[in-house]
Amino acid sequence: MIPWTVLGIADIPNNGGELKLMQRGEEFSIRLSGVRGELMNNRIHNSEEELAGLGCAHLGDTDAAQVLVGGLGMGFTLAAALKAVNFASTVTVAELIPEVVEWNRGPLGDSAGQPLLDSRAKVYQGDVATLLTAEQPMYDAILLDVDNGPEGITHADNNWLYSQAGLESIHTTLRPEGMLAIWSAGADPLFVIRLKKAKFNVTVRTVRARVGKGSRHTIFLAKKPWR
Repeated sequence: MIPWTVLGIADIPNNGGELKLMQRGEEFSIRLSGVRGELMNNRIHNSEEELAGLGCAHLGDTDAAQVLVGGLGMGFTLAAALKAVNFASTVTVAELIPEVVEWNRGPLGDSAGQPLLDSRAKVYQGDVATLLTAEQPMYDAILLDVDNGPEGITHADNNWLYSQAGLESIHTTLRPEGMLAIWSAGADPLFVIRLKKAKFNVTVRTVRARVGKGSRHTIFLAKKPWR
């Protein structure tokens, strides 16, 4: 069996631990120190693509749509979002860890089809929360693939995104009839209540890690009403 090779190591800010990018043949894995197993693998990405497909489905052929992706990961959510919008749209991806951006511009790029080379893709190097505190509607869709969902494990500051205050701020940042889509490792009925308190219309979808098989993940779809 081909052994794993460490390609890169990155520190998560505020003592969040250490990420490792590893390769074995054509397989890539991102792992977090102190957590058993892996966070991401380039062979398992259906739920990330479903996040973008469901979160952008309402856009159709909307001209100049503005989409925000929270978390670059291995680039699959970004790539699927770019496929879901037209040529005049912009998809901004916010990534806190600079090494993750470098990995996607380097060895990881081909796995998702080099989405960072798409002229419609823009990278914001920093915390996605900074972009979600604007007190005006800016985005038609916000896709959050940050941490493990509402129950984060990699970065304590992510908790704000899923708090009542964070969700209300996101509601303000979305344009009318805009969609907030959140990836989660599992269901969370209390989080659904929180979304509804933030004045979203909420549906929940269960998707598979791989097409037709693998772990079941949850996508929270929270739509901002017209009024």
